[in-house]
Amino acid sequence: MNTIPRPRDIPQILLSVLFLALMIIACLWIVQPFILGFAWAATIVIATWPVLLWFQRVLFGRRGLAVLVMTLLLFLLFVIPIALLVNSLVDGSTPLIHAITSGTLTLPDLAWLNSIPFIGDRLYSGWHSLLDMGGTALMAKVRPYIGTTTTWFVGQAAHVGRFLLHSGLMLLFSALLYWQGEKVAFGMRYFATRLAAKRGDAAVLLAGQAIRAVALGVVVTALVQAVLGGIGLGISGVPYATLLTVVMIFSCLVQLGPLIVLVPCIIWLYWTGDTTWGTVLLVWSCVVGTMDNVIRPMLIRMGADLPMILILSGVIGGLVAFGMIGLFIGPVLLAVSWRLFDAWLHEVPPPSTDPDDVLEELSELEKNNYPKP
Repeated sequence: MNTIPRPRDIPQILLSVLFLALMIIACLWIVQPFILGFAWAATIVIATWPVLLWFQRVLFGRRGLAVLVMTLLLFLLFVIPIALLVNSLVDGSTPLIHAITSGTLTLPDLAWLNSIPFIGDRLYSGWHSLLDMGGTALMAKVRPYIGTTTTWFVGQAAHVGRFLLHSGLMLLFSALLYWQGEKVAFGMRYFATRLAAKRGDAAVLLAGQAIRAVALGVVVTALVQAVLGGIGLGISGVPYATLLTVVMIFSCLVQLGPLIVLVPCIIWLYWTGDTTWGTVLLVWSCVVGTMDNVIRPMLIRMGADLPMILILSGVIGGLVAFGMIGLFIGPVLLAVSWRLFDAWLHEVPPPSTDPDDVLEELSELEKNNYPKP
C-alpha cells in the first residue's frame, strides 16, 4: 500500500519561522543593555580561569572563597585603576579642549630654541619666519578639525557613568561565571554540538583559545607596560604622569609601544637640566620598552598566535564602535572570528604549489566527464 506524501504547509512554516525570529529579536532587545558587560566578563573569566582554580586549591577547595577573592582582585586591580585613569584623562584634557574650541590656542613661541648651541638663533628665526608667512592662518584652518577630533576622542572617555555601569555588570557577571563556570562552558559546548556536531564543539574550544590569547598576550602586556612606564614617569617628576599613562595604554594596545611617550619625557628631563632623573627614566624605559618581547610570547603561547594587523584593527574598530570597552572586546571578536575561519579553511588539504599539476588534473577530469564521440 503506497502512502500519499502529505504536501508541505507553507504558511505554517513561514509563521513558525516568523514567530521564532520575533522571539529571538525580543530576547536580544531585552538583554541588549547587558551584552557588553557580559562579553567583557566572559573575556576576563576565560583568561583568568587558571588563577581561580589555583585560589580554590589554596583556599581548601572552597569555590565561594575563591570567587570572592577573584572578584575583589578584579575590583582593586582592574576597575579602580581604569576608572581613575579615565577621570584623569577627562580632567587633564578639559583646559586643552577649552583652549582649542574657544580659539585661544596659538602656535608656541619656542624661545628655548635660542639656547641651542651654534644653530639655535637660526632655528628660532626660521620658526618665526614660518609663523609670519602664514603659520597663524594655518592654525586657524586646522583648529576646527583639531577641536572636533580632540572633543570626540576625550568624549569616548567622558562617559564615566556608562563605563562604571558596565564595570559593575562585569563584576556581577564575572562572579556568576566564576561560580558556575563549568556548567556554562558545558552548556555552550552542548549548544555548539547540537548545531554543528564535533565541528561546533571544536569551534567553541578554538574561540576560548583566541580569547585567552588576546586577553593575556595583548591587553595584559599593554597594561603592564603602561603601568610600569607611568610609575617611572611619576617617580621621575614628569608632570601629567597619569594622563601620559593613559596615552601609553592606548599606544601599547595599538602595538606602538610605550617609548613613543617615554622618549619625549626623557628628552624633556635632560632639557630642563634634571640629568639624574633623566638617566633613571632612560634606564627604566629600556626595561619597559623591551618587556613585551618577553611577556607577550609567553602569554600568547597560552592561547593562540594571531596576526598583529588583526589586533590593531580590533583595538581601533572596537574603540570607535563600543567606546572604552571596545578596546578589550574588539580584538576578542576579530580574534574569535579569525580562529574559526582559519580552522574551517584548514579542514581541506592545501592546493598544489605547481600550477601545471592543477591544470593537468583539471584536463583529466574534463576528459572523463565529457569524452569525445
